[in-house]
Amino acid sequence: MLDQKALRQDPETIAERLAYRGHDFDAGHYGALESQRRELQSRAESLQHERNERSRAIGQAKKAGEDIQPLLDEVASLGEALKAAEADLDTVQSSLREIHLGLPNLPHESVPPGDDETANVEVRRWGAPPEFDFRPRDHVELGEALGNGLDFAAGAKLSGSRFVVMRDGIARLHRALAQFMLDVHTGEHGYRETAVPYLVGQEALIGTGQLPKFAEDLFAIENFEPRLHLIPTAEVPLTNLAAGEIIDAEHLPLGYVSHTPCFRSEAGSYGRDTRGMIRQHQFDKVELVQLTRPDDSYAALERLTGHAEQILQRLGLPYRVVTLCAGDMGFAAAKTYDIEVWLPGQSAYREISSCSNTEAFQARRMQARWRNPDTGRPEPLHTLNGSALAVGRCLVAVLENYQQADGRVVIPEALKPYMAGTEWLAP
Repeated sequence: MLDQKALRQDPETIAERLAYRGHDFDAGHYGALESQRRELQSRAESLQHERNERSRAIGQAKKAGEDIQPLLDEVASLGEALKAAEADLDTVQSSLREIHLGLPNLPHESVPPGDDETANVEVRRWGAPPEFDFRPRDHVELGEALGNGLDFAAGAKLSGSRFVVMRDGIARLHRALAQFMLDVHTGEHGYRETAVPYLVGQEALIGTGQLPKFAEDLFAIENFEPRLHLIPTAEVPLTNLAAGEIIDAEHLPLGYVSHTPCFRSEAGSYGRDTRGMIRQHQFDKVELVQLTRPDDSYAALERLTGHAEQILQRLGLPYRVVTLCAGDMGFAAAKTYDIEVWLPGQSAYREISSCSNTEAFQARRMQARWRNPDTGRPEPLHTLNGSALAVGRCLVAVLENYQQADGRVVIPEALKPYMAGTEWLAP
């Protein structure tokens, strides 16, 4: 949620900054609603004050033996007027809240302009794509050859399209990747491992920005009250741990890591990445979340992105980092780095991690604050999140980059301790 004080004071400037990321904000309509809210609020407060005065006068008149009926009638009339004014005020405030919840975050000044991924800016690369003296297969072919270790037909039989069943060595490799990531992030990067619910309430999703705008991307539990949703990412429960809290400055920064399944309907991606594991309805991620002082959040974004990069470096997987342009950023982000891993089966870099600073956007929505020692007052803290990494896509990258001509897949050195010393997966 944007700073409502800034919105009220200068909606035109906010509109210009939102237009930078392709969002059309009607500053005139917003200003008119705000003016109406102030008038109705003033009227309601005036009526409430006048009603209180008349109510006190009733007691005084009663003591003086005066006829109080006219005063009672007046209080009743003021009560009806107050009720009408409050109803009108609620309507206007509901309209304003709908606007507030529908506005995306403002882009940071360092975010490049652009409408889509073609305007994203490459920051750096690590590693060189492997050269093969044979035609590299994609992970679907490799998984089928490895004892049907990736079984998309079985996934479809159980749950429909965009699901997969993993078996044997591939299932173990998937588990090993998640364990390796958790061990590095907790043992070396200082994150606190946190197991979270996979179902959350609507307020948690409003807090991180998935609701109300992206309801169609979520899986809802319809026969349960209050309604719950399957998490689209561990960012939702992890960040909401701070909801409604005031955190002392000496406890910041806070860092959490969690390995969870993630559930997404992919409502806006029909026809995209229908082959294989790139875009599934259910997938695993190891998610990083940081809560920081506002002045520290951009340095924290660089560190968090580096933590994700280190996983790929230790696995020996070539990748590049890009800064997303304003039009390609997620709803809550002020700045985002995408990390894209090389996939020989597609001969392309594909996203494996998105690391974002949302500044105070999520914190305002969920009332997550810190106590600023300079002012002594609670203020919104900054929240950051990043995949480190998407486990399924990492599995895809290992299979494709470490494949051999005879169909074997070599196990990266970093994962061998998690694979009981297994050197390779063989057909």
